[in-house]
Amino acid sequence: MAAYQVHEVQNRKDLLQFIQFPDELYQVCPQYVPALHSEQVRALTRVAPLRYCSRKLWLVRDGDRVVGRICAMVNPRYNELYGCRRARFGWFDCIKDIEVARLLIGTAEAWAKEQGMDEIHGPLYYNSFGKQGMLVEGYENTPPFNCLYNFPYYNDFVKELGYEKECDWLQYKMVANHGVPDKARRVSKLVKERYNLHFGSISKMKKDKEEVRKFFRVYNESFSRTVMNFVPLTDEEIEEEAASVMPFISDKACGLLLDENNEIVGFGISFPSLSEALKKAKGKLFPLGWWYLWRAMRDYEITDLMANGVAPKWQNKGFSAVYYEEMADKALKIGNRWAISNPQIESNSAVNIWNSYEHEPFMRRRCYLKKI
Repeated sequence: MAAYQVHEVQNRKDLLQFIQFPDELYQVCPQYVPALHSEQVRALTRVAPLRYCSRKLWLVRDGDRVVGRICAMVNPRYNELYGCRRARFGWFDCIKDIEVARLLIGTAEAWAKEQGMDEIHGPLYYNSFGKQGMLVEGYENTPPFNCLYNFPYYNDFVKELGYEKECDWLQYKMVANHGVPDKARRVSKLVKERYNLHFGSISKMKKDKEEVRKFFRVYNESFSRTVMNFVPLTDEEIEEEAASVMPFISDKACGLLLDENNEIVGFGISFPSLSEALKKAKGKLFPLGWWYLWRAMRDYEITDLMANGVAPKWQNKGFSAVYYEEMADKALKIGNRWAISNPQIESNSAVNIWNSYEHEPFMRRRCYLKKI
């Protein structure tokens, strides 16, 4: 029987082993998308959410060999917002051995109790901007770069350890180059005329820091009522995400809907798929990782729909028809054949929009919850 031992991550060597472990675990899995190691170092050591979140990292080793990893977190802003005492777990990976999972999950739960928590859920990130949701359907597909991939046995392990479903997120794959039905165009035209709407320039917005801040404030407002477990970004997180995301978005695959006063009504952010480029990069920008990513950012055959939102006062007025007409027209111009939706909570009626397009189920993700 293996002599497994839990080790807290305490130095850079441990941290690098923590980051690199899934690359080894999934090296024969063609669907797995490696994260950039440099981005993982940043996410685990110096991102803005760590100004208010506490977290611990652990490895399980069999001798010198790493066989599992986990991160446990407490987000006090989340607990205050939702009136609970919950920890969360993420960065959970392990070999196919329930004893490794038991050590990892048990260690995370024990730490959570020490922090005064009475529940734990996951897999989640510190806030709502990172990777979350354990894959439960769609293992045959390659996920977008901002989504988790895991082996099916992960679900068996967490359920055996007492976890139950909290919620599911759904993803769909859509045909992007068939345009929109004439009825949708008529609805779009009527809505635009009724509310004096027009599309603004993403490129222009990116040059104005205050406009970028306004965009993220609308982002916060748009999802605070519709996204389960959503935690609004702080001002510091907004500055960080703006610096990280904005350089890579463009008017080619994004839309910014404005009212007659040029205030943001709604938005849609899409990226060219980076998944295959990241597979080739194998977690490293050098020597050739940057080249694969540079090329991928110019190939719009497959796009990942990262975020679509409408400001609260404009919701439920038919603006989705306006946005999707614009994006469908852009898809034809840029040669976009397929679009992969971002995970959307199954209880959100917004997922019904995909019924207007030729689509198929792509992935289902689950957040698990346990009282401790």
